[in-house]
Amino acid sequence: MSRYRFTLFVAGDTARSQQAYADLRRICRERLGDGGFDLRVVDVTRTPEEAETHRVLTTPTVVKEEPEPRRRITGDLSDADKVLAGLGLLPGWPDPLPQTQP
Repeated sequence: MSRYRFTLFVAGDTARSQQAYADLRRICRERLGDGGFDLRVVDVTRTPEEAETHRVLTTPTVVKEEPEPRRRITGDLSDADKVLAGLGLLPGWPDPLPQTQP
């Protein structure tokens, strides 16, 4: 089974950054299970070039890297329904997990 891959862009080790990480991790666990996703965190204060490469202008920003299509959402990540809709993870969206052949 393919895994979802996300990158969370934050600005420093702040309460807001920690809350964004906790919210996103909770949502991913509930929707995809513990083994269904990879989550990478990028601190844009340490690696601003990555923010430029991904055209991230505000934090927190989540980029769904895989599977395609790429999607992103910025801002408060506490509302699971908004996050799932923004990342295309609601049931029936056009990018469900690809099925593997037995």
